[in-house]
Amino acid sequence: MCEAAAYILRNGEEELLLSEVDIIEPDGDSLRLVSIFGEQKVIKAVIHRLNLVNHKIVLVEK
Repeated sequence: MCEAAAYILRNGEEELLLSEVDIIEPDGDSLRLVSIFGEQKVIKAVIHRLNLVNHKIVLVEK
């Protein structure tokens, strides 16, 4: 599978936000993340780093 895990960067530490992420899309001033299982999270954040080889998304809150 090629889905990624999304992390939020807080105090220099990466905290898992959502695993098996399939979709990331803008939702106003937030991002909506959807997993392959249909779980959704909306967070006021921006993309800090994408590591496509390691299937990792790192976000920072606005």
